[in-house]
Amino acid sequence: MVFEKYITSVKETQALAHRLARLLEPQTTITLEGDLGAGKTTFTQALAKGLGVSRTVNSPTFTIMKQYNGRLPLNHLDVYRLADSDEDLGWDEIFYGDAVTVVEWAHLIEDELPKERLGIEITRLSETERKFIFKPMGVQYVQLCEELLK
Repeated sequence: MVFEKYITSVKETQALAHRLARLLEPQTTITLEGDLGAGKTTFTQALAKGLGVSRTVNSPTFTIMKQYNGRLPLNHLDVYRLADSDEDLGWDEIFYGDAVTVVEWAHLIEDELPKERLGIEITRLSETERKFIFKPMGVQYVQLCEELLK
């Protein structure tokens, strides 16, 4: 099952991420895919704000992972630099702890990801327009998408 949502502005992206943040629980994993400039970090920043994170959120490209405190802890990973790496960052602690985990470029660590998760692909259609494709893996994530996009 796949869900689609078309967005026409950064404000709409932020509103979508805020709505999603309100629905999240511990041990939620969200994977983000999309070309450079598609809006992965913008989406994550708005999600963090929706979780009550007050710190500035930016892409952890060079550090691999940043952690933030809010209503729920947030792990933000950018695994782009882990391509062709066998590095184990303690995946079980990351994915099965009390946090919400967002992974950019997740296809690079596909074997490490939880089987149940929410995949989001962001496609840049124009300067302001984006297409979001939600791919829920597991019943709880299907229900999450149904609630988010109703």
